[in-house]
Amino acid sequence: MAITATETRTNSRTDEAFSLAKKCLTLFGAIGVITLAVVVVMASTGHASTPFMWIRGVIFPALAPVLLRITVRAAGGDYKALDRIRTVATVMPIAVIAVDLIPGICPPWYAVLQGLSALAVLPIAFLTRTKAVTTAIPKP
Repeated sequence: MAITATETRTNSRTDEAFSLAKKCLTLFGAIGVITLAVVVVMASTGHASTPFMWIRGVIFPALAPVLLRITVRAAGGDYKALDRIRTVATVMPIAVIAVDLIPGICPPWYAVLQGLSALAVLPIAFLTRTKAVTTAIPKP
């Protein structure tokens, strides 16, 4: 008896992978909100803040629900959504950390918080490449 893509998609390992991916994105968003809150407090108490800190501080929490929606679509069997979240989860941590390492672009505390939020996305790059996920959502 052959297993169809629909039957495979209900596989508990696939569900667990996407459940963990959603938790990682929730953590990404939470750290993003914390980072933005710290920027707000620092700026309101007279400490230096840059447009870079504000822009990225707003983008990360705003990006979390978008990535979560893409992940939910991927969990539902959408291959394009799977490919998107897989690509973002691979490239984003590298890009964020590389930019944060540019001397003088942001204070160390900010780079650490942003790096932590980007690292929260990294497991998704691995989870979306597991055999359970790739067999559940085959390339069209």
